[in-house]
Amino acid sequence: MQSFPKSSKPAPADPQETAIAVLAWLASEPEMLSRFLALSGIEPGQMRGAVNDPGFLAGMLDFLMAHEPTLMAFCAATETLPETVVASWQHFSGPGLDSGVF
Repeated sequence: MQSFPKSSKPAPADPQETAIAVLAWLASEPEMLSRFLALSGIEPGQMRGAVNDPGFLAGMLDFLMAHEPTLMAFCAATETLPETVVASWQHFSGPGLDSGVF
């Protein structure tokens, strides 16, 4: 059985759970949410409907992954392993050019 440090949660089975946790965290951080909205171009009223859109979730995770201090702030606030976020990001974003999968 694999054990995790006390300050870390095991990875959720569903990448969507991680994406929803990111969205909830963004919603609780007004400055971060404002930055995300400005960079993404999405309106606050559109977010509720966008939650079921894999493209929106990929973009939201891209936002988090593009800035390590933001990623680490999310991980610290939610006790989520960075690897969990990376797995969710890869799930929604698909393989990149450096993955060897074309």
